[in-house]
Amino acid sequence: MKVKIISNSPYPLPEYSTALSAGMDLKAVLDAPVTIGPLERTMVPTGLFIALPQGYEAQVRPRSGLAAKFGITVLNTPGTIDADYRGEIKVILVNLSNTPFVINPGERIAQMVVARHEVVEWEQVDVLDSTQRGQGGFGSTGR
Repeated sequence: MKVKIISNSPYPLPEYSTALSAGMDLKAVLDAPVTIGPLERTMVPTGLFIALPQGYEAQVRPRSGLAAKFGITVLNTPGTIDADYRGEIKVILVNLSNTPFVINPGERIAQMVVARHEVVEWEQVDVLDSTQRGQGGFGSTGR
């Protein structure tokens, strides 16, 4: 798959940390460090502009280390970048901890997964087929 990229970033293009990684690391393109206070959120630029082929999306997801160690996560996870979006990719980070967190220029702030998606055509019906689960929702299959 070819992806067209414009980068205003002084850092290398997103890359996979390991051979089997699903997500590529996105970096903060900042002129100076930014502090996110407890329960605050901020949009962090990545300097990336992409053109995905039709039938693909890019999902922006949290980095597990930032979430586990510092309480920093992506607010609208996964954030979806559609194939027709041409603006800069920005990451909405939120600090769910009780201490301020500093984001430094070039720091890995999120990961991006590129995936195929389907376009569906709705078929309205009066009755859905039945399943063993039925209408059982939240927690209905166990703890």
